[in-house]
This record gives sequence, C-alpha cells and structure tokens, in this order.
Amino acid sequence: MKTRLFILLLAIAPCCFAFAQNQKPRILVSTDIGGTDPDDNQSMLHLLMYSDLFDIEGLVSSPSFGNGSKREILRMIDIYEKDFPVLKSHCKELKTPEELRPFCKQGRHGLAPFAGYDKPTEGSEWIVRCARKKDNRPLYVLVWGSLEDVAQALHDAPDIVKKIRVYYIGGPNKKWGVNSYAYIAENFPNLWMIENNASYRGLISDTKDSCRYHAGYYEACMKGAGHIGADFINYYKGVVKMGDTPSLLYMMNGNPDSPEGDSWGGSFEKTNYSSRRIINPEKEPTAAVPVYSVVEFRFKGKRLNLPKYSPCFNLFIDKQNWQGYYMGKGEYCVRYSPKQTATLNYEITCDNAAFKPIRGTLTVDNQWPGAPSPTDYKLGTSWWTDCTSPSLFEGKWQGAATVSKYRRQVLDDWAMRLGWLK
Repeated sequence: MKTRLFILLLAIAPCCFAFAQNQKPRILVSTDIGGTDPDDNQSMLHLLMYSDLFDIEGLVSSPSFGNGSKREILRMIDIYEKDFPVLKSHCKELKTPEELRPFCKQGRHGLAPFAGYDKPTEGSEWIVRCARKKDNRPLYVLVWGSLEDVAQALHDAPDIVKKIRVYYIGGPNKKWGVNSYAYIAENFPNLWMIENNASYRGLISDTKDSCRYHAGYYEACMKGAGHIGADFINYYKGVVKMGDTPSLLYMMNGNPDSPEGDSWGGSFEKTNYSSRRIINPEKEPTAAVPVYSVVEFRFKGKRLNLPKYSPCFNLFIDKQNWQGYYMGKGEYCVRYSPKQTATLNYEITCDNAAFKPIRGTLTVDNQWPGAPSPTDYKLGTSWWTDCTSPSLFEGKWQGAATVSKYRRQVLDDWAMRLGWLK
C-alpha cells in the first residue's frame, strides 16, 4: 500500500509543481533607473537575482529626471547575464536574459503636465497590453518612480483599472510626479493601490554602523559576489539604499491579496481619502498641510491670451522650481507635494507680469493623511497606505517599523543567493 501511494505521489508531483509555478505573481516594474537616484540600480540587481519567484511581464523605463532610459535596464541585464551560468546552476527557474530583454520598454521622459497625462508611450501601451492579457491573476504594477506611465495607461484604457494592482513607492516620487498622482486619485478612486510614502524607509540603511546589516553589508556579503557584486559598489559605495525593493518583498513574503497583513514589504491600512489642500497664497500666505499631501496653490491674476493649462509661472520652494499653469479666465494653479516634515518658505513669480510676486510659508505636519478636509480626494475601498500608529514610526518615518523588523531576514536571504557567486 505504501509503495502504491509513493508511486501515486511521484505521478502527481509534476502537476502540483506546474500548478505552483502557474501561481507566481504577475509583475510589471515601472522604474526611473538611471535618473538622479541610483537606488533603482540596486533594486534591479535584487529583482534579477530573484526572478524565479515572479512572472515578469514588463520592465518600463519611466524617468522623471536625469538620463534614465531603457538602455540602463538592458545594461543591468547584461551584468546579470555574466553571472547567469553560475546562478542558474543553483536555481534553474531564474529568468534568462533572453527572456527578459523583450519586456524592456521605454516610457515617458520627464513629468506629465497639469492634466496628469499627455501622449501614449511604448511603456504605457505595454502596461495596457499586459493588463488586458487573458489571465485569472491580477497584474501587479510596481512603481519605483513617478506614476506617469500608469496614469497614461489608465487614461487611454480605463477598463484596465479592474485588472491591475499598484504598489507605489511614493514620498519623494509623489513630490516629483504630483500631477500624475492627482489625476489617478481624482479619476480612479477605485484603483487597487498601496501608497507607500514612508514605510519603505525601513529597508534603507542610514546609519554609519559597520555591521553586516548596515554599512558593512557590502564587505560581509557582496564583495567578491561575481559581476553583480562588483557593480553594486558603484551605487552609494555599496551601502544598501534599496528604497524600491519593498515592492518586491511584498510579493515575495506574505499574502499579496492582504495589504493589512504582515509581509517583508510592509503592512498597510485602508484610507478612504487622500489629503488635498487648496490654498490661495494671496489670502493665506501661511498655511499648515499634512506631509505627502497634494497642495494646490490657486489664485487670480491678469487674463492672458493663452490656452488652458499653458505653463506660464514658477513656484520656488525647498530650493527647487515647479511649473505653474494658466487655468483660463485669469486663474492660475501649481501643485506641490511635501516629502517630509518641514517649514518651507516659497515664492511664486511670473515673467510676463501677470501678477506680482507672492511669498509665503508652508508648515508640513508629520502625519499622513492628516485630518480630513472637504477638498480631499475621496477614495474607494481598495486604497491602502502607511500605518498611522505612533508605535510603527521609526523616527519621523510613518509605518517604517513594518518593514524594518524584517530587514535582517531580507538581507540574510539575499546573502545566501549572493554566496552562490563566490
């Protein structure tokens, strides 16, 4: 009897294995790799070394600034290719470089205008194509930069809102891509979304501690780990700053269907609104807003002979310039999203003398999404964000403890794979 049972188990094992393989999550990554922040390069190397765990359907270059491009994704795959024979000898299910290259697509260069969308790109069209594929599994879109190509895809193909699930690394990315975020929050409130504005910081090593889990990780685990290890030292001198990797970790460990459960990529809570504050800086030069909120400076000036949404003035805040737009009938607007608590002085100026310079101060509270406001974006029942409990803050970073508690496990697990290359 035992012999017959053993033979039966052997017979069905391949089917069970195939079923398990078919249940790999479908993912598409939108990244600003090659732009101003090299943490995406670190996260891309990590993804490639764990490619056996996912059905990767797209690697889209969506650079908001800098020289990011599809070429940079392909360069990372070239590095992976050099180590692939050794890696494959340890894990036969890793994706081959030949499999990955056709999934690399070029998305939008630069930020979207005030509307939040512009023209289709190769990347946005690929998102639509993947989302519409006949598959019972949802497509998880992991956004490592701004939401430009996701917003464009939703604008061009609104039907995909029910087919995709978005895990968005916000915070600074939300600041850069505030117009695309505003478009999605206003027009697609029922999108399945994890908005991670600060929890991701639980994986970032900001300490000078030389132990293997902080500044010493490269020396302890990566040095000598093939071509991948040799390349990793080029980004932040090898210090782990993989702020986008929690989106992958969420898919690797835990239940992706349950954002409120524990996972390596964080734990989140539902929100039914996204903070939006509309400020007339002429009448309210001093204002307080929640961190990560969408702030709209709206005011009046001279009527101009310009089409609606024409760029025509400048907001200078936190040492950076932001494009403002003419809304028609003498009305002006510019959006901004603060990435951390601060007291920020700002100046709004216009070269064509449509209005006099406007100066003011923005005080940013360190609680997201903050107290409800009548001008907030109203969201549906499938939008999650950083946990608000004070016990889950790490310093000023809301929800970061839900990621940091798994940091050692994450880095130990990667160290095991890096050991294959030594």
